[in-house]
Amino acid sequence: MCLHGFLDTWRVWDLVRPALERRHDVLALTLAGHAGGPPLGEVSAHALTDAVERAMDEAGFELAHLVGNSLGGFVALQIAARGRARSVAAFAPAGGWARGDDSYKRLLAEQLELYEQTRPLAAHAEAVVATPEGRRRATRLLTERSEHIPAELLAHQLRGVAACDAAARLIEHGMASAWTLEPERIQCPVRIAWGMSDRLLPWPRAAERFRTDWLPHADWVELDGVGHCPQLDVPLEASQLILGLTSPA
Repeated sequence: MCLHGFLDTWRVWDLVRPALERRHDVLALTLAGHAGGPPLGEVSAHALTDAVERAMDEAGFELAHLVGNSLGGFVALQIAARGRARSVAAFAPAGGWARGDDSYKRLLAEQLELYEQTRPLAAHAEAVVATPEGRRRATRLLTERSEHIPAELLAHQLRGVAACDAAARLIEHGMASAWTLEPERIQCPVRIAWGMSDRLLPWPRAAERFRTDWLPHADWVELDGVGHCPQLDVPLEASQLILGLTSPA
């Protein structure tokens, strides 16, 4: 089961799904309140996780290998803490700032600005990504490479940002609430991979709490020259990282 990041959609996994589907049944969800996802009711610390767990129940997945990026990585770890995961592969999971580090508030403010700037561009998404410069601007916070990503997928991603109805409410809640995890309840294998060129959640600062308090014994992988979304940036390597955990040789 694949979980995307904030403002994104299930299609962020398009470039890795074919490899995963050769070995697994794959469910790529869109998080509640995001474009194409279920509506998000009252925002709470577990609202997104509750919605993912309901989707697992509806799909008949008692347990699943979980793959998540950014916000989706954090939600995947929350699902694992509920005992519903066979394994978790988390790419730059959110929520790992050290206690007292308020830099995440600046990030959330920038995300709100990005959302507001993208909304008027949605109607012109295809034109925006039609040039190399436009593709680079559209992916500058997500990847170090963009030439291999289909323009149609990038246009979809831009429209997805603009259509994230719950963006402002989620950001407001994130500003006012602490990120909490119960790592002692996570009993499955966990692999955390982080791009060394991540512009959204910079390494190692944004990973501090995972590394020192929550999951220091996870399998940690550092990806040189890779941005925030390895599944878009280096899909072959990202697929291997996932399958090496879910289907070890």
